[in-house]
Amino acid sequence: MNPHAGPVAIVTKLFFTVLYGVPLLWIVLTSFKDSADVFDPSSALLFEPTVQAYTRNVNSNLIDALGQSVAIAVGATVLVLLISVPAAYALARVTHWSVTIGLIALIVLQMMPQTAMVIPLFRLFGNWGLLDSLVGVIIADAALLTPFATLLLRPFFRAVPMSLEESGALDGAGLFRIFWLIVLPLARNGVLTISSITFLLAWGEFLYAVSFMLSPGGYPLSALLSQQVSAFGIDWPGLMALAVLTSIPILIVFISSYRLLRDGLTVGAVK
Repeated sequence: MNPHAGPVAIVTKLFFTVLYGVPLLWIVLTSFKDSADVFDPSSALLFEPTVQAYTRNVNSNLIDALGQSVAIAVGATVLVLLISVPAAYALARVTHWSVTIGLIALIVLQMMPQTAMVIPLFRLFGNWGLLDSLVGVIIADAALLTPFATLLLRPFFRAVPMSLEESGALDGAGLFRIFWLIVLPLARNGVLTISSITFLLAWGEFLYAVSFMLSPGGYPLSALLSQQVSAFGIDWPGLMALAVLTSIPILIVFISSYRLLRDGLTVGAVK
């Protein structure tokens, strides 16, 4: 903690540390408990740890779900970038009243609840034969995240000086070459930042995964958690152990891209 931070900043940091740290601690501790110790007050912190919940969940289903999650997150991230990068560049460079309408449309799309899109997408994917397939979930996730990514990418492209593009045009470079060789390298931190955020969001997406994957055997990690809840009760140690296991890959991605996310979002916020 920064010793030069004011008392308000210190109290705020402590508040959020407790707010988010206590549930995470409870998840980890519960994953090492027996079912009988979960709601026993005397076993809240002192209990005999067991790894049975982990051994039950480390199986072929977990490996298959991990592969599904990686494929969905990577596929959605690539598709989002293919759409949002040129769209954000166009919105950053074109000066026309239609740009304002486009930005308003993106904001409105962000405000629409995800649940409102499930039935229309379900019928659409059913007609296209994309139900119970990774392609359907990837397209749905990309449609959900593209407006968000476009809005975040636009400030990065606006930060690139127009004079550099004009110099490239004077040297005879075409629009595509200017974008690929001049603009995109200067905005790469923004693109990498949005890539990381999109990957994180696509990895944890749950509603589309359970709605469009009709076979539980094809569930990604986020949807696999729901199988720990049944009509006969909830396997709390198993649920928490699975939550810890599914969080490890995304934690690695977050730690490796933390500085990029911090610096990139700060730059995008002030441009």
